[in-house]
Amino acid sequence: MKHIYTSLDIGSDSIKIIVCELYQNKLNILACSSYKSKGIKKGLITNVEDASISVKNAIESVENMIGIKITKVLATIPSYFAQFEVVKSQTQINGENNCVSYDDIQNVIDESIKGKLEDGYEMVTCIPVDFKVDEQSGIKDPINMNGNKLSFRGVLVSTQKKYIYSVTTLLENLGIEVVDISITGIGDMNCFKNKKTSEGIGAIINIGSENTNVSLYNKDVLIKNSIINMGGKNINKDISYMYKTDMMLSEKLKLNFALAHKRNASTSDMYEIKTDVDDELKINQFEISEVVSSRLEEILVLAKKEINILTSKQIDYIIITGGTSNMADIEYIASDVFGRDVSIGNINVVGIRDNKYSSCIGNVIYFIDSLKVKGKDYSMVDNEDASKLASIRKSYQDISSEKMLENVMEYFLANRRI
Repeated sequence: MKHIYTSLDIGSDSIKIIVCELYQNKLNILACSSYKSKGIKKGLITNVEDASISVKNAIESVENMIGIKITKVLATIPSYFAQFEVVKSQTQINGENNCVSYDDIQNVIDESIKGKLEDGYEMVTCIPVDFKVDEQSGIKDPINMNGNKLSFRGVLVSTQKKYIYSVTTLLENLGIEVVDISITGIGDMNCFKNKKTSEGIGAIINIGSENTNVSLYNKDVLIKNSIINMGGKNINKDISYMYKTDMMLSEKLKLNFALAHKRNASTSDMYEIKTDVDDELKINQFEISEVVSSRLEEILVLAKKEINILTSKQIDYIIITGGTSNMADIEYIASDVFGRDVSIGNINVVGIRDNKYSSCIGNVIYFIDSLKVKGKDYSMVDNEDASKLASIRKSYQDISSEKMLENVMEYFLANRRI
């Protein structure tokens, strides 16, 4: 079986979608798209018709790249009012010769969530922390171990039903089956997890368009979450107000001209534009970088306060991701606010380097890991479509070096000064 997965993240600014293949135990991106969204406010669907059109267009753009229809997706839903509860359970081992089977694992997980959901809430997932076989504890994978009792400890993640059903209903009306759902914080951790995250307590800050998601983790497990109602669009508004530009040009100036920190900004580097009233204006890079860094600092300071509210324990690491984290020199403003234990997300997947896709990618990784725990195998496309996609992977491998050079050239062309 070829293992093909599609992940969809419905955001306020854009619909992100990726199609990837697990090949030789590594994820390879076959196609990805980021399509401007409408009908979505602060991550929530406010106009079903507009949102449906945006999602449909995003999916069609990827379908045109890969040449097959997308009928199944993993969906990312908002983290608003998400709840996190530590759950425990214990069952008899019923496998042959008292050997832990995948059925035993499924049974003990199912037992842990019984009666735990509040009215109006639906389970998103149950994140395994560890297992215990008789008196042997701290086990990550108990399959085929011998014993009489299997114990489980995990974190039950749930959220209000309306947030789940608004997304699943929209997709189902488009003929798309939602195979699984997750939230931003789970995806981000699974995208960036490493030895340091697996051993300590830390946070990931995802700076989105209208919201900034702050997630707290203990040894890679999401335990708390908070939302700040401020994001990259606030920076665009500041630029628009200062220089009398429309929002589209403001975003272009933010991404292609301004720096996230003024330390390397040039006082002689100028960008000439026309304002809303058709006046010609030369923008100084140092001055616009001051505007950007001021708002970014405010967002990160608020995120720091949220982390302190979420935990009183020492933080071992902080990772910053989201589309805004792609800005040049953002590491300097992050260090000013957080000190040395902060880093900018670095996606380690062939085909994507843009941090706005971190949740999409991480939720695929989490889904695959969940399948392994339960001993299941799954792909979102049938064998016929998988064969078509195989040629895309080969083409990608053949042109990867050429594409790398092309990406470098695109970067320098996009950052040319006017």
